[in-house]
Amino acid sequence: MTVKERIAALRARMKETGIDAYLIPTDDFHGSEYVGEYFKCRKYITGFTGSAGTAVIMQDMAGLWTDGRYFIQAADQLEGTGITLFKMGEPEVPTVHEFLKKNLTQGRCLGFDGRTVSAKEAAELEKMLDENGVSLSVDHDLAGDIWENRPVLSCEPVTELDIKWAGESRADKCARIRKAMEKKGADLFVLTSLDDIAWLLNIRGGDIHCCPVVLSYLVMTKTEIRLFANEKAFQTDVLEALEKDGVTLFPYDGIYEYVKTFKKDKKVLLCKKKVNSRLVSNIPADTRILDEENLTLLPKATKNPVEVENERIAHIRDGVAVTKFIYWLKKNVGRIPITELSAAEKLYEFRSEQEDFIDNSFDPIIAYGKHAAIVHYFATPETDIPLEPSGFLLADTGGHYKEGTTDITRTVVMGPTTEEEKKYFTAVLRGTLNLGAARFLHGCTGVNLDILARQPLWEMGENFKHGTGHGVGYLLNVHEGPNSFRWKIVPGGNAVLEEGMITSDEPGYYREDGFGIRHENLMVCKKAEKTEYGQFMCFEFLTMVPFDLDGVVPELMSARERNLLNDYHAQVYEKISPYLNEEEKEWLKDATRAI
Repeated sequence: MTVKERIAALRARMKETGIDAYLIPTDDFHGSEYVGEYFKCRKYITGFTGSAGTAVIMQDMAGLWTDGRYFIQAADQLEGTGITLFKMGEPEVPTVHEFLKKNLTQGRCLGFDGRTVSAKEAAELEKMLDENGVSLSVDHDLAGDIWENRPVLSCEPVTELDIKWAGESRADKCARIRKAMEKKGADLFVLTSLDDIAWLLNIRGGDIHCCPVVLSYLVMTKTEIRLFANEKAFQTDVLEALEKDGVTLFPYDGIYEYVKTFKKDKKVLLCKKKVNSRLVSNIPADTRILDEENLTLLPKATKNPVEVENERIAHIRDGVAVTKFIYWLKKNVGRIPITELSAAEKLYEFRSEQEDFIDNSFDPIIAYGKHAAIVHYFATPETDIPLEPSGFLLADTGGHYKEGTTDITRTVVMGPTTEEEKKYFTAVLRGTLNLGAARFLHGCTGVNLDILARQPLWEMGENFKHGTGHGVGYLLNVHEGPNSFRWKIVPGGNAVLEEGMITSDEPGYYREDGFGIRHENLMVCKKAEKTEYGQFMCFEFLTMVPFDLDGVVPELMSARERNLLNDYHAQVYEKISPYLNEEEKEWLKDATRAI
């Protein structure tokens, strides 16, 4: 079926069920950023493939809301479908909630699958729409009803993460969380976010593409841990190890009936921003719910010393692969046929040669020329273009290693570029270096520091429409909170930067139909000196790959910024050159020369 035919079929089901507007978010049953094939209802209905977006279907309109990363992509993919693009955050563009409040009137009904909408958002919708006399219908998966040949739920094998990689045993992690429960006065802890469960139990899977998580729910009490997952994914030895640490396996969907048995004298701690509304609505009304951030959130984000040291190793291995790739590109562009897709395959080949490499940490963004202006562009056989010896190639890629997860962007100068392109290339690089060199008092958040990365562009009246940085998991999701760098204060996005947090530093600049630039390093937060004013903090770059000096205009940099770049490049040469052949080493020596 075409997109128009799918929308028509969905509207027919809406009529049958008395639903006037149907909400289709990106989420799976666990609030995941990226989701498995089974859960891609929004993509199936609209044809939009971006990782963030919400669709609203009514009888007389269809809309898709997405953020600035995907404006260009969404406009292209929605063309001819009859779906209206709502550019989130732009002036006079209503939010999804504002649109629903304005367009749903007395007696109307809003529908959604309650497993794909958080309890917090469902409560907000219910309160807002109740004022208009609008009802909710939350038990129908209407998109699933019309989805022909829908993929099955993933059931990839589960493995254990050895303590030499995790740095802390499952038993010790669980003991820590139980102490936190005790402090909160909680009898039960309901955990449904997949990265948190994987971290807590030191298990990894493959139920989401490039995200080594296991489809599961977890309930912890003072004496037991119930894991709700597909038993077929677990080998006997993994099950036995879990049982030894007090973890008992139950059927994946069994969580919904189990929570109905909670007693009214028990206090249940869960995060309504993360737990889906159907699960929460199944908890007896007289049970007291403590709506708190997941107790695992900060422990997972603050990497322990073993994890940090492992990440340094992972980034050297990744740095070798990406450095070899950049050298290969510069040597061969214009001499042999290279396209965006074949370049991505070559980079995967270089990564695969590295010890303990597992897989990509996300689908590679290899974007040449004007494609680089599309922030999260992914080449397909239909869009794939050849690389030429001119302009910029933006390569935003990453890998999973047993030692951790990497995420790096380099903008590679493929040949002659304009002075304007070099001006912006240098401005973005200045932002990356200045943020990476920040020293700040403990208690600062990413909001306090974001201006360091944007200032060179802001001085020119320019900007970029995405966050400056995100937290990164340890052999988990490449995007993990709560740490981030953003200039806007957003709910839940103002976490204090703690020792051990790993965050990306990735300002950019994008000229639609022209070019795109992004420079990204991962960095770990560390303690610096302690004075009468308190504990100062700093960052250490983990990523070890040269920035392309062919795009740099030294005269546009301060002496301090040039020194920062020179010092970084000296580290890159020292750590990466021992793993290169003589030809590559000679090239890297020049590529990291002092300016």
